[in-house]
Amino acid sequence: MCGIGGEARFDGVPPDTDAVARIAEAMRSRGPDGGGLWSDEWVTLGHRRLTVIDLSDAGAQPMVREDLGLALVFNGCVYNYPQLRDQLRAAGHTFRSTSDTEVILMAYAQWGEDFVDRLVGMFAVAIVDRARRRLVLARDRLGVKPLYLAETPGRLRFASTLPALLRGGDVDTTIDPVALHHYLSWHSIVPAPRTILRGVRKLPPATVRVVEADGRSRERVYWRPDYVRDRGREQLGVRDWQALIGDALRTAVRRRLVADVPVGVLLSGGLDSSLIVALLAEAGQHHLQTFSIGFDSRTGETGDEFHYSDRVARAFATDHHRIRLADDDLVPAVRATVAAMTEPMGSHDVVAFHLLSEQVSRHVKVAQSGQGADEVFAGYGYHQPLATVPRERTGDTFAGAFFDRDHAELLRVVHPAYAADTDVSTELVAAHLAAPGADTALDAVLRLDTHLMLPDDPVKRVDSMSMAWGLEVRTPFLDQDLVALAAACPPAHKVDAGGKGILKRVAREVLPPEVVDRPKGYFPVPALRNVDGPVRHLVTEALRASAARQRGLFRPEYVARLLAEPEQAQAAAGSNKLWQLGLLELWLQTHGIR
Repeated sequence: MCGIGGEARFDGVPPDTDAVARIAEAMRSRGPDGGGLWSDEWVTLGHRRLTVIDLSDAGAQPMVREDLGLALVFNGCVYNYPQLRDQLRAAGHTFRSTSDTEVILMAYAQWGEDFVDRLVGMFAVAIVDRARRRLVLARDRLGVKPLYLAETPGRLRFASTLPALLRGGDVDTTIDPVALHHYLSWHSIVPAPRTILRGVRKLPPATVRVVEADGRSRERVYWRPDYVRDRGREQLGVRDWQALIGDALRTAVRRRLVADVPVGVLLSGGLDSSLIVALLAEAGQHHLQTFSIGFDSRTGETGDEFHYSDRVARAFATDHHRIRLADDDLVPAVRATVAAMTEPMGSHDVVAFHLLSEQVSRHVKVAQSGQGADEVFAGYGYHQPLATVPRERTGDTFAGAFFDRDHAELLRVVHPAYAADTDVSTELVAAHLAAPGADTALDAVLRLDTHLMLPDDPVKRVDSMSMAWGLEVRTPFLDQDLVALAAACPPAHKVDAGGKGILKRVAREVLPPEVVDRPKGYFPVPALRNVDGPVRHLVTEALRASAARQRGLFRPEYVARLLAEPEQAQAAAGSNKLWQLGLLELWLQTHGIR
C-alpha cells in the first residue's frame, strides 16, 4: 500500500522531475516508510512506500528491471502473488525480491496488457514499457485503489490523490458543473471519470489505459459481471447458495491475511465486520486485534455501538480496543479530515474513519473492514421495494429513494454559472440501468451501486482516511470472485430477511443470533448528522467566508434558508444538505482552490 505518481510528456520536453517529487512528497502519509524517483526520457515515476510485503529494500519502488526494459510503481496488494510467482518461475522468470510488486512486473513481461486478468487484489499500477515506448495504467476491478489523472496539451500526470496533483501545479481547478450536479444529487458522490474539478479525472475501476509516447491512448474495461442467472446454477436452492457464498467469503478473508505484518479488523459491531472477525477466528487467527469507535450521544440517538462490538470481541477473544471521543474533539477532527480528503466526501462517518484510522495505525499497519457488503448483498432499505418493481420502472424507484435533490431543486441551489444544462445525474443513472445484462430491477440497481457509486463513496472514504495514517485497509466483501458470485445469485436470496438474507444465513453458522438479528446500524456521529453545536458554526463560517462569496457556487437565499431552518436540511440515506454544501466549501478552501 503506497502512493504513486508520475508525469509523461508527449511534446519532446523532458518530464518535470521536481513536480513529480512534489507530488510524491504530498503523499508521504500514504507511504511513510520510504520513497523514490525514476526518470526516462519521456516519463518520470514517483513513489511513497508503506512496507507490508517484503520489508527489505528489495521491494522498494520505483521498481526497475533493466534486463526487461520495464519500470513500475504500484499501490495496493496482490493477494495471489505467491501463486503467480510460482507460475512465472515455471515460465523461466527470475526474481530479486519476495514482493508482490515484482510479481506484477513479471506478469506484464509474460502476459502483456492481459496481466491484469491474472491479478487478485486491489491495485493502481503504472508500468513504463521502454521498448514499446508505452505507459500502461491500470486500476483494480472494484476501484479500491484510486488513480487520478491531470491532462494538458503534451502532458499527462497521475497520482494516488487529487491534492497531490495540485501540489505538482498547473491544474485547471475550475468547478465541473456536471460533477457538481452529481455531488449534490448523490450524497457527494462523483463517479469516475469525473471529479469536482475540470482539470482532474479518475481512471475508472476495472480499466486499463495504454498511453503511447506520442500522446495517443486507448482504454478497455477488462471485467464486469453481467448480473444475470447462470444456467449451470438454475437448480441450486438457497442452501446451495449459502454454501457457495460462505466458501467464497472464507476465501476472501483468508486472501487478505497475506502480509509480513499483523492484520487487525475494524469492528463496528455490525453484521459485516463481525462476520469477518468470526471467519478469521475460524481460520485460526488468535488474539486478533479489533477496533471500535464511539461519540457522544444525542437525545434519541446513540453515538456508539459498543454493546455489539463488545459482544463479538468477547465471543472470539479478540484483543479489543474501544475508542471514545467527545464532541469537543470533533471540530479539530473535521478540519484534519477535510485536509486528508482526496475529494470532498459528505458522508457523516468519514470523520469517524479518520479518527479510527489514527488510533488503529498505532497498533497495526493492515486491517480488514466490512465495506461493500450492503451494495453487493442488497443491504440498504431502498433495495427492498426494488425486488418487486418492474424492470422498466427501475430508474424512477431508485431516484425516489436515493437522490438528495431533483434537477428542479438543484437549479434553485447552484448559481446559474455552475448549473448543468440538463438533468445529467438522472441521465447517467438511466444509461447505466439500461445497459445490457441485469435480469431484474434489483440486479440493475445492485450493478449500479457496486460498479458506479461504491468506488466513490465507501471505498474512496476508507482508502482516503486510512491512508492518511499509513494504514492499509482490506475489504473482503469486494473480493472479485465473491462479487461475481453474488451478482449471479438470485435477488430474492439477497433481499430476504430485510436485506443481506443470504449473508445472514452464512453468519448464523458462526455468529451469536443477537448480532445477526440486530437492527441495521450506521457509523453514528450525531453532531455531524444533525449539523449542530460547534459543527454548525464551522459550516456557517465556511459558507460565509470571503472565498465562498467570491466563488459564488450556491444561491445565497438557499444557503440562508437552510441555515435558518436546519430541519429542512435532511436528505436521502440520512445525509444532510447543509453539511454537503459546507463540506464542499471547506474542502475547496482547505486545499487553496479559488
